[in-house]
Amino acid sequence: MATLYTHQESNIGKTWALMAGFLVFVIAIGFALSWYFNDQSILYIAVIFSMVANITSYWYSDKLALSMSGAQPITREQMPDLWNIVENLSITAGLPMPRVFIINDPAPNAFATGRNKEHAAVAVTTGLMQILDRTELEGVIAHELSHVGNRDILVGTVAVVLAGVISIVADFFLRMSFMGSNSDRGKGNPLILIIAIVIAILAPIAATMIRLAISRKREFLADASGALLTRYPEGLASALEKISSHSQPMQKASHATAHLFLSDPFKGGGSGTKFLTKLFMTHPPMEERIAALRGTSKSA
Repeated sequence: MATLYTHQESNIGKTWALMAGFLVFVIAIGFALSWYFNDQSILYIAVIFSMVANITSYWYSDKLALSMSGAQPITREQMPDLWNIVENLSITAGLPMPRVFIINDPAPNAFATGRNKEHAAVAVTTGLMQILDRTELEGVIAHELSHVGNRDILVGTVAVVLAGVISIVADFFLRMSFMGSNSDRGKGNPLILIIAIVIAILAPIAATMIRLAISRKREFLADASGALLTRYPEGLASALEKISSHSQPMQKASHATAHLFLSDPFKGGGSGTKFLTKLFMTHPPMEERIAALRGTSKSA
């Protein structure tokens, strides 16, 4: 039987695979650069950089995600209703009480972040608080706590840093490939320059695919786990309906953190049915998630 923790080990494995793949990717770039410019120090720099980026992504990416979203911590006295819902559902789920944050934004949305359940945080927007009733808000918080229990927040938060760094490194690699004198280039292998250009073009796509791969399916899983937690799937289904009716994007929407949110922060969780549209969405279409919660999904 599925539980809140069914996919925890799988997500831990995905995180290690993601970090290892990033390590190999950066070192491979460093190796190619060091070969092209005949400078061994570039490889050493790449190794150090990849290790520092991995460490940073594990320990500090949650702080980065919260900062980029403009989230501010709250206390029980400031927002007792929200605090009590988070506390009660955490107890029910057998999870430590996460830190609670509010985002001053009229667009209804929420996300969870943190490297583990002991260092988790849940953030909701002021817009979400304004449009949802208590049972709907409970459904949303249960969804986010499911991400915590399943360790989705670990792989998702790490991806915030790694996917962004991949794009930066690729851009740097392309610029470096065109630096130096003509005589220096002449000594190098033209094939390396071609590889550099290919990597620079494909890396941003790879970074995007990383975010897509870890977010699409996990939203369905968190919806189902959240429904198990509250024993009332209609609460979350109704909340998703209200959220999908708002097309206003978030004020601090970022491609780096979009996959963390309950719904697409750029389009308010709008629906899409065309193949290419769905392929590049960071979230599954709302109508599919609502149908799955209400047991009317054709694929269920």
